[in-house]
Amino acid sequence: MGLIAQRWDLVEPLQDWVQAGKPVWGTCAGLILLSNQATGQKQDGQPLLGGLDVLVNRNYFGSQRDSFETYLEVKGWDEPVHAIFIRAPAILEAAPGVDCLATLREEDGSEVIVAVKQNSILGTAFHPELSADLRWHVLFLDIVCATSR
Repeated sequence: MGLIAQRWDLVEPLQDWVQAGKPVWGTCAGLILLSNQATGQKQDGQPLLGGLDVLVNRNYFGSQRDSFETYLEVKGWDEPVHAIFIRAPAILEAAPGVDCLATLREEDGSEVIVAVKQNSILGTAFHPELSADLRWHVLFLDIVCATSR
């Protein structure tokens, strides 16, 4: 996505949009694109829009074959959410001011961040658009409404 944005001269206009505080939601590769830092990139990396003060690992969960589905507990929500991870990234570090909304418990018992919100930016390592659960979409609409006031 970053290379396509670069090819079409969209990196700077997209960065301007994010820096202006406009609402943005990055899922999977979009999360990587919105991060300030990324590891596990291809050689020569890719351009990042930045704005989300996190360190993301590009293919944290492995290759396409390692894709999986699970349920996540989300901060402030009563019921778990169905999450579909497709060759997904993960957030390794989040700065103060980044609200960690969901983590995934790993086999060794540690947790990795998979959903965050910072100001007008929402980031998910998984694909809510592939689920029938609309709560992520409602959350993003709340962000849109809050920024348009």
